[in-house]
Amino acid sequence: MNQLSPAIVILGQNSVPLGRKIIAALPGSSLYGLADRTSDVDINFTNFGETLRELFAAGTPIIGICAAGILIRTLAPLITDKRQEPPVLAVAEDGSAVVPLLGGLHGVNELAREIAIVLDVQPAITTTGDIRFRTALLSPPKGYYLANPEDAKTFISDLLAGATLQLDGIAPWLTDSKLPIANLGKLTVCVTEKAVAPRSDCLVYHPATVAIALSSLSHIEPEIALSYVQQVLDDSGLAAASVAAIFALKDDMGHLAIEAIAQKFKVPARFFDPRELVEFPAEINSLFPEAQREEKGVMAGRIALTAVGVGGRLVGCQKFGGMSCAIAIASEPIDVNTMGHPRGQLAIVGTGPGGTQWMSPEVKEILREATDWVGYKFYLDLAGAQREGQRRHDSDNREELDRARFALDLAAEGKSVAVVSSGDPGIFAMAAAVFEVLEREAKPEWEGIDIRVAPGISAMQAAAALIGAPLGHDFCVVSLSDILKPWSAIEQRIIAAAKADFAIAFYNPVSKQRTWQLGKAKEIILQLRSPETPVVLGRNLGRPGQSVKVCTLDRFQPEDADMRTLVIIGSSQTRIIDRKYGGVWVYTPRRYSESVIVSG
Repeated sequence: MNQLSPAIVILGQNSVPLGRKIIAALPGSSLYGLADRTSDVDINFTNFGETLRELFAAGTPIIGICAAGILIRTLAPLITDKRQEPPVLAVAEDGSAVVPLLGGLHGVNELAREIAIVLDVQPAITTTGDIRFRTALLSPPKGYYLANPEDAKTFISDLLAGATLQLDGIAPWLTDSKLPIANLGKLTVCVTEKAVAPRSDCLVYHPATVAIALSSLSHIEPEIALSYVQQVLDDSGLAAASVAAIFALKDDMGHLAIEAIAQKFKVPARFFDPRELVEFPAEINSLFPEAQREEKGVMAGRIALTAVGVGGRLVGCQKFGGMSCAIAIASEPIDVNTMGHPRGQLAIVGTGPGGTQWMSPEVKEILREATDWVGYKFYLDLAGAQREGQRRHDSDNREELDRARFALDLAAEGKSVAVVSSGDPGIFAMAAAVFEVLEREAKPEWEGIDIRVAPGISAMQAAAALIGAPLGHDFCVVSLSDILKPWSAIEQRIIAAAKADFAIAFYNPVSKQRTWQLGKAKEIILQLRSPETPVVLGRNLGRPGQSVKVCTLDRFQPEDADMRTLVIIGSSQTRIIDRKYGGVWVYTPRRYSESVIVSG
């Protein structure tokens, strides 16, 4: 499980100062506060249970400044596998107690100690082995992997019963502990990069000290590249669990083979500029067959040696056709965040029409983990507050292409960028702008960026859901803005949609500069559709002042709409149903009778 930044969850304003104090000790963490009861928090939520379960399912460490019982009862349905549980802690509102609850295999006790130091209290750790030995053999620190956890329970029981152990290998977290280490111990702890067979009396820890470097990838298929890498690893006798990262040159950023190999080993990929590489020592040229000692063959070795730093050693270099693969071992676990550069990420997200309840879990996670938010100021405000360390880049709503270019440049620097749109980013929003700039300017440094689009609930979906199902049958979507396309094209599309008997959702119906287009659209549709056709106006959807109104086409007044209004005009089959205690439902049936004649 990848360790995400902790979420500090509070239920009242009195807990904000304590939450901020904990955040100062845990950089990157975020303060979650219950809406209407808290202010000055990073992220607001309205439903405690849903938010907590969502964080837990995503593997996010949870620090609840609340009673332990409410955390346990809320998460109880999800507690099924201790190997997958993220850390969960309860902290007393006055800071007098820090209680680790779940996530013993993922460092919850160590996290409790970090918080307790800040609060100047003793953590309420109850794990016997952790208390006696001041280390958790089942939960090694970052950079170490326990190969045989199934043997750990009996192993630890034997230690608690008085057995001693011998240490085979080097690991400061073990030598600095209170483990009963002896030269001729009955039990063994082995720390090695080698692929060794574990035994019940020997716990094997693989340190993340192995760097795999790739060069000259050309057009090699991912499956073939992966088989070559596995062969080099096997030939070197190394364990896959000791692989810290895959390293390559910036020019290969985004290569499918690198991505496939990184995913297979569940490690990040990092990239170097050629100018950052160390020289290749002449004395280890012998690792290459004579025929492979050209610059391309040596490049992978230089990348690997750069990745492992001073004290590292090259243990294998092979060339397969055009591809070169080198493996080096560092003297201690590799901190991949300090080696090379990450692949830049650009996520174009849709936050929904307004309220956070309409924002998808995927979008929330992207916003939480991004280094930079880019967007129109109003939409960034709707997305919520940034956590500490995130940067926000506001721009005018009319600067879409400039905003897209700026976001691409940020991602090219290795940043994780979220381009924020309201609604769905692919519907009259920023996704198209990003791809337009990407195609038009085609900067080489943009080619390696990892780009994805995270959908959101569109305004037409929100308006339709609030009033029933007016888009229940065939429909189309038209923007009435003639800034990027001529009115003549818009007019032809309205005529075609009306003749085809589509329900029509109108975006951008009115602005300060565009005041007549919606009236003209009404005029066109009235020529082809009944005056009794239902019309829905959804305004400020998901935001303060939300309203949804229904009228008929002949009574529809265009001046009732503005830029924050979504207008839906029904088809010939769209119906209005009166509700018993006032109000109406609007829907378009999914069946058309054979008698319905659509104009050609």
